[in-house]
Amino acid sequence: MQDRNYKRHEPRESNQMIFGIRAVIEAIKAGRDIESLFIQRGLTGGLYTELKTLLREYDIPSHQVPVEKLNRITAKNHQGVVAFISPITYQKIEDIIPVIYENGKTPLVLLLDNITDVRNFGAIVRTAECAGVHAIVIPKKGAAQINPDAVKTSAGALYKVPVCRHDNLLAVLRFLKDSGLQIVSCTEKTDDLIYKPDYTAPTAVIMGAEDEGISFDLIRNSDYLTKIPMAGEIESLNVSVSAGIILYEAVRQRM
Repeated sequence: MQDRNYKRHEPRESNQMIFGIRAVIEAIKAGRDIESLFIQRGLTGGLYTELKTLLREYDIPSHQVPVEKLNRITAKNHQGVVAFISPITYQKIEDIIPVIYENGKTPLVLLLDNITDVRNFGAIVRTAECAGVHAIVIPKKGAAQINPDAVKTSAGALYKVPVCRHDNLLAVLRFLKDSGLQIVSCTEKTDDLIYKPDYTAPTAVIMGAEDEGISFDLIRNSDYLTKIPMAGEIESLNVSVSAGIILYEAVRQRM
């Protein structure tokens, strides 16, 4: 079901730390994916101004922190800037969807809204790879860090499934709808069960955080709201388990 004709992730054992303003500037210019960036609060100077310009140009989020935090991260001369390079290469969903269609495949995409727990994220990616999901979309802000723990929990699936990191999930949702995908949100705010949609059609499934659920704008623009039937008293499932249940309903229908 899954197509592998995308850019390959280059496996690395862990997130690579770089420090120093010039080193971070050169990493950004070289196209490296920054997983997290910490900048000393109150930093000034010409090089820092150049770095800020690049951060705006490439839309890279950063965290303003006290110098003590940076000193705990590294004892070396960090010049007020420490960054971690992602262990994967992020891709763009706009590049992936056309390739799926061109190869005669029916897209199955997973959007993760505000899922910040690293182990949950890794488990979801592992299940998604097994289910033949073509791509996973996460927001730039409010997503789990892709670090060695995430890679380990995914059993290496993060090196196999394209991960797309975008500013605005609503814009992604609209692109997917314009590309012929139906949007299926897994939420408790409905009476319809996950079995109602026809997953043999091009489909994007949205999963939200266990505490907050899926954002209102994404819910409002979905084609289907579905929930997992519950027979017990707890009435809630771990999000990685929920993702597995709905994805394998898609697998069942497609087989």
